[in-house]
Amino acid sequence: MLLFRLLVVLVLAALVRADVRNCACDAAKPETLAAHECGLCREAENQPASPAVFFLKDINPRKPNRWLALPRPHAHSLPEMSSQARLELWTAAIAKAKSLWGDDWGLAVNGDERRTQCHAHVHIGKVLDTAEAENPAFVVVDGPAEIPVPKHATAFWIHAVGNKLHVHANGEQVTEFVLMR
Repeated sequence: MLLFRLLVVLVLAALVRADVRNCACDAAKPETLAAHECGLCREAENQPASPAVFFLKDINPRKPNRWLALPRPHAHSLPEMSSQARLELWTAAIAKAKSLWGDDWGLAVNGDERRTQCHAHVHIGKVLDTAEAENPAFVVVDGPAEIPVPKHATAFWIHAVGNKLHVHANGEQVTEFVLMR
């Protein structure tokens, strides 16, 4: 029974830690960037002002095939970014994904309740062969400029089919599992 209680506490602690809706990271106050959830904010501060998007290899050893695309300017979420900044992020992320995975690329954004980092970022990886069959609801768009702005800080993922993009958003909080680890 004690082991079960300990397990419940650990799971709940992980869930609390993963919620970045009340992020306190503020680049104007460097002392706030010391928190774990501000790690990508610190990385953004170490980047030159241009280009507007930079890439990092995911440091999680369980995700050896993943990259992250991040806007250089501080942004907590995609909806708070300008449409031009989002277009730059999507365009750069898709180009990087294609360079890594050819036609098998995928992009994923986790929802605020499950993200562990405050700085907006996009996961880049190889989309799993079964991903679309397991997630059949999607919107078809012609390109990065038409990718809808996420609502309610939920997760979504994107991949190419022919010369179109499929944007999958079903209200979940974690979508990066559609990408190869």
